[in-house]
Amino acid sequence: MENWVYILNPKADTLDGEPSTSDTLLRHAERTPELDLWLSQCNRMVPGDRLWFFFGLPESAIAAVAEVDEAPRSAPQNAERPYRVRATVLMEASRALHGEPVDRADLELGQVRSVQKVKPGALAVLLERSGL
Repeated sequence: MENWVYILNPKADTLDGEPSTSDTLLRHAERTPELDLWLSQCNRMVPGDRLWFFFGLPESAIAAVAEVDEAPRSAPQNAERPYRVRATVLMEASRALHGEPVDRADLELGQVRSVQKVKPGALAVLLERSGL
């Protein structure tokens, strides 16, 4: 199983037409925990991998987590982002992270890209705070 940081920019990414903040994601996931997310490149994700959601604003922290349901697939032709992946929000772990987000300083993030692997040192903190 791999662990990935999935970066959401509330100014550019939306959920149900609202900025993608940790509050919006949690509210959306309580009704529909299944997500269909975009990818700019076809990462080597497989079912069972985890996506740790990093919110660029206002907290600049990881505050939710989901499990990948299927391998990434090509998006429809002429789509803005070329790949999609389905995942399901892990509600209990996401509620725990929402209450105590993992700050960017604890994540060992260098350059922020849309999707990148979680650093080994950061994984221990993520697992502890999420209760996984």
